[in-house]
Amino acid sequence: MRASRRISGRNKRNCPSSSRRTFLAGGLSLGAFALLPAAQARAAKAGGGARGASESYVPGAPHPALPPQEVTASSSVARLNGVDLWYWDTGGPGEAIILLHPATGSGHVWGYQQNAFAQAGYRVIGYSRRGFRGSSSGEAGAPGTGAGDLAMLADHLGIERMHLVGTAAGGFVAGSFAIAAPERVRSLTIACSLVTTSDPAMRKTVPWAYEPWWNQLPEDLRELSPSYRAVNPEGHARWIELHELSRQGTAPVNQPAGSVTATLETLARITSPTLLVSGDADLISPPPVARLLADAIPGSELTILTECGHSAYWERPDAFNAAVLAFIERH
Repeated sequence: MRASRRISGRNKRNCPSSSRRTFLAGGLSLGAFALLPAAQARAAKAGGGARGASESYVPGAPHPALPPQEVTASSSVARLNGVDLWYWDTGGPGEAIILLHPATGSGHVWGYQQNAFAQAGYRVIGYSRRGFRGSSSGEAGAPGTGAGDLAMLADHLGIERMHLVGTAAGGFVAGSFAIAAPERVRSLTIACSLVTTSDPAMRKTVPWAYEPWWNQLPEDLRELSPSYRAVNPEGHARWIELHELSRQGTAPVNQPAGSVTATLETLARITSPTLLVSGDADLISPPPVARLLADAIPGSELTILTECGHSAYWERPDAFNAAVLAFIERH
């Protein structure tokens, strides 16, 4: 059954004095909220987890080696309906895996996944969405949709069916594409993602993520677990570097993920085999969020990585890759 900036100097820039009181109040709230994900995960584990979903835990601690400085596969730029999308492609005859990056990254962040997935026999593709490193913002007033751009790129590369792996904001696009074009999705992996922000149940589960003070916090504090930041200062610094490079020289794009606004109700339309991955120290989309999604997506599986925050692909890449590849190989 299918159901497992530089660190110094950013605070002042991100927290203007006019909002200092709000920020401090938010920081106190964050201290309390930071205790919730792991506690909620343990409680749900004891109670059996999500209804009807297969749930598994992957114990361990983060301490990976640094990835390559850059992804190394051949790269190019596709001119598609008025937008330039930068992408890389390992090539090969295997089934295609397309990686969808978070809002704090770009197509360049997959150094841990590119070779691992290619060596497992797959053709692996990563790309930068509109407004991210290497890709243009497109024509003014015509933002398209994330799912639409994904479809155009897949067509450009001659890929009819694919395995999708989307993390954080990339999960919004992956989920929307799976709703709109189920016949093209061999399998769907959504990691550390809310997938929908419009559903009242999601707002109730992670109310702090909707507060103005939340976006004033440093990105690495929001997205990397305390365990990772404590034991891997080099990886921490590299994550910040790739984040800062992800938007240099490009303009932000207010692009909807898909033509249909995702809600827990519309996610029930997903028919692809679906794996949800969650970190038990993720402050943005903790395990209770993943369980909401698991309940909504028929037959989905849920895997929870311990001592892991919002960037599972980066913080615990070995466990992340193993879980994703094991799932894909079954589908």
